[in-house]
Amino acid sequence: MRTGALIVAVLLLLSGCTAGDGDDEGPVTLRFQSLAWQEESVRANKDLVKEWNATHSHVKVEYVQGSWSSVHDQLLTSFEGGEAPDIIHDASDDLADFAYGGYLADLTGLLPARLVSDIPRRSWETTTFGDGVYGVPFLQEPRVLVADAHWLKRSGVRIPTPEHPWGWAEFRQITEQLSGDGTYGVAWPLKEPVSATLNLSLSAGGQLFHRGADGKVTVRFGAGDEVVPRTIHDQVGADHSASPTTLGSGGSDTLPGFFGGRYAMVPLGFSYRQQIVQQAPEGFDWQVLPAPAGADGLAQGVSPQTLSVAEDSPHKREAAAFIDFLLRPRNMVRLALGDWMLPTGTQALADPALHTAKDGWATGTALAEHLRPAPAQSVRGYAEWKDKVATPAFQEYYSGAIGLGELRERLEKDGNLVLARYQR
Repeated sequence: MRTGALIVAVLLLLSGCTAGDGDDEGPVTLRFQSLAWQEESVRANKDLVKEWNATHSHVKVEYVQGSWSSVHDQLLTSFEGGEAPDIIHDASDDLADFAYGGYLADLTGLLPARLVSDIPRRSWETTTFGDGVYGVPFLQEPRVLVADAHWLKRSGVRIPTPEHPWGWAEFRQITEQLSGDGTYGVAWPLKEPVSATLNLSLSAGGQLFHRGADGKVTVRFGAGDEVVPRTIHDQVGADHSASPTTLGSGGSDTLPGFFGGRYAMVPLGFSYRQQIVQQAPEGFDWQVLPAPAGADGLAQGVSPQTLSVAEDSPHKREAAAFIDFLLRPRNMVRLALGDWMLPTGTQALADPALHTAKDGWATGTALAEHLRPAPAQSVRGYAEWKDKVATPAFQEYYSGAIGLGELRERLEKDGNLVLARYQR
C-alpha cells in the first residue's frame, strides 16, 4: 500500500501541463499503434482518433494497426531500428523488459492530475518499474466462468454470485456433480496455461514470485500456489469432470462444444462474451459467474492493457496529451464497451452501461475491486521462464505426465536458473 501511495503521490506532484496543440514550429504527427482487433473496438479507436484530429490542428494522430500475436517482437525490432510508434498499445506484462531497456518514456510529470488520480493505485503498480511509470493501464478483464444457465438450473446446484462465490473445493464438487454420460462440468482451455494458473492462484494466496531484500526475485511454489493447479489436475485425471481434450485449446476452440451441450462451464476472459453473443445458437441461455474464491477471496491477477510513449519520440508531451484525451471517462467507457472489458478508471467504471445484467456486465464490474497486479508483472526474464520452463511443466502436469513434486522442482530449480541470468 505504501508503494502504491508513493506512485500516485509522485505522479500527482510532478504532473505537468501536457501540450494540446504542439508549438509554433508547424504541425506534429504522432503515430499511434493500436492492438484493437474486434470490430467494435477498432471502430471506437478510429473514431476517437478522428475526433482528436478534428479539434487539434497542430497535432495530428496517425492510426497504425498492430497485432497482439506479434507485438513483442515487432516492438523490439522497431525500438532497435529507431522506428517505434510514438504511442504504444500493449499489455502491462509485456512492458518490463522494454522499460528496463530504456525503450519507453517515464510518464512521471507528463500526465495530468485528473488521469493519475482516477486510476487506482493497484492499477498503476502494474506499469511501475523501478522509480518510473512506463504506461497508463486503461482496460482490464477478470477471468470468469461462462455457464450454460439451463444446465445449471436443471441440476439444482447453488448459483454463485460475487457476494457468495464458490470456493475451489466446492467448485470441484459441483463440476463432478454436473458431469456424466460423455459430458463434463467444465472445459479448461489451457493452451496458454501459465497466466491463467498464476492469476487465479492469487485467490488462494499464491504468489510464486518472491522479491528479496536485495531486489532479486526467486520462484517458490508454496501451498497457496498448489490449490488451483491441483484442482484442475484432479478434475481432469481423478474426477473426470473436466475435458482432457481442451487442455491444449484456446478459449474460442471450446465454444462449439459449450454451445453443443458438451461442457456446462468454461473459464474465460471477460471479453469472450462478445464471441458468445455473436456465435451462440438462437435460444442458448448462458450466464456469467465469478471465478472460485479461496483464502484471499475473489482476488485474481490481471495484466491491464496499456498506453505508453516511446522514449525516442520527440513529442512526448503531445503524445501524453492524446493519451489523456483517449482516456477521458466518457472515452474510456467507449473503449471498454468496444473491447467488452472493464475500464480501470473509477469514473468510467461507474457508468450505468457497465452495470447492466445483460451479457453479465454487472457480474464482471463487481469483480473489479478484487483485481490485482499479475504475480509476474515486474519480473525480468518472465517471458523466457514462461516459454521454456513453466508452459511445458504445467502442460505436462495437467495432462498427468508428471506429478506435483516434479512440477514444483521444475518451476523452482529450472525457473530460478533462468531468472538468475536476468538479475546479475
